[in-house]
Amino acid sequence: MSQPRNGTPGDVEEIHWPSLVAAVSSISAVGIAIGLGLPLLSIILEKRGISSTLIGLNTAMAGVAAMAAAPITTKLAHKYGVAPTMLWAVLISAFSALGFYYAQDFWMWFPLRFAFHGATTTLFILSEFWINAASPPSKRGFVLGIYATVLSLGFAAGPLIFSLLGSDGILPFLVGAFAILLAAIPIFIARHESPVLDEKPELHFMRYVFLVPTATAAVFIFGAVEAGGLSLFPIFAVRAHFTESQAALLLTMMGVGNVIFQIPLGLLSDRIKDKRPLLVLMAFTGFIGTMMLPILVDNWLLMAGLLVFWGGCVSGLYTVGLSHLGSRLTGSDLAAANAAFVFCYAVGTVAGPQAIGAAIDVAGNNGFAWAIACFFGLYALLAGIRLLFLGKRA
Repeated sequence: MSQPRNGTPGDVEEIHWPSLVAAVSSISAVGIAIGLGLPLLSIILEKRGISSTLIGLNTAMAGVAAMAAAPITTKLAHKYGVAPTMLWAVLISAFSALGFYYAQDFWMWFPLRFAFHGATTTLFILSEFWINAASPPSKRGFVLGIYATVLSLGFAAGPLIFSLLGSDGILPFLVGAFAILLAAIPIFIARHESPVLDEKPELHFMRYVFLVPTATAAVFIFGAVEAGGLSLFPIFAVRAHFTESQAALLLTMMGVGNVIFQIPLGLLSDRIKDKRPLLVLMAFTGFIGTMMLPILVDNWLLMAGLLVFWGGCVSGLYTVGLSHLGSRLTGSDLAAANAAFVFCYAVGTVAGPQAIGAAIDVAGNNGFAWAIACFFGLYALLAGIRLLFLGKRA
């Protein structure tokens, strides 16, 4: 069973704030670096004449790395400890982030993506496990809402920093690496507060992928839309005649939506026993919002307003999906299921950029919106059918 270092198993009645602050603040620094890095790297590759399909393929390495890291993260944490594993992940991700500036050949960006996103995946899994250990079940949605809000602030700050720094020179890479290194400070300070993994999960890792399918499918869609959207939206916006700065600010507006909606969605999920209808509703809203993107592409203000609401729905799939997972499992099973949850997110980050990038190449600029709408629509349809016809069995 997993438990806080200074606690008693199953005896967590109040939020353990020191652990929460350490886990949330550390991962928010990584969020800044990812929010800065995804549009930065895509714009640089676009300037070099790399096709959207190849940009999507390179971005998809993030998912490959995450799929490789997810099954072994809990093993590393069990062997070396949660905090030491996270500190090593911080160092690896920071140095690989800086390495993109010095890697001039396109092929070199593939191992760099693998190292960077493998390390950040480890940080995400262990941060979320740490947060679960620090929060009582009755307040899990609220705590995850705080986590998602702060993380969204990081993701929103990344594109904003990109809009100010641009894509030229080493400065944006230095800023990203420095932001990641800052994550080591709260982890080190609270290292003795980190949770312990002292039991193995009851099931094989892959069984957890299918144990709570509505949650894992939701995070798959979130991964596909987030990775494909963040990396390829700047290209969609620039080809629609927005400037680089305007495109980055639109991504920031999406991040603002993430910030506004996550705590209310978390609180709402705490009050709802069955969280699946809320997941279906957010997916359907995401589908409608995506179909409106080509219609509003000539008006920056209307596009920005749409992205505020759309962004909240997108990241809400992650927050509510994780809350749904936590409501079904406990202890070491929850830790393993969280790794499976991130694994499904990783699969989505592989499928999303590749599918969306190919759709742009095949169908033109509007292929961006159509591909994302397909992801949302498919989830809303399948999850809705499961809820209606398999509700009692599920």
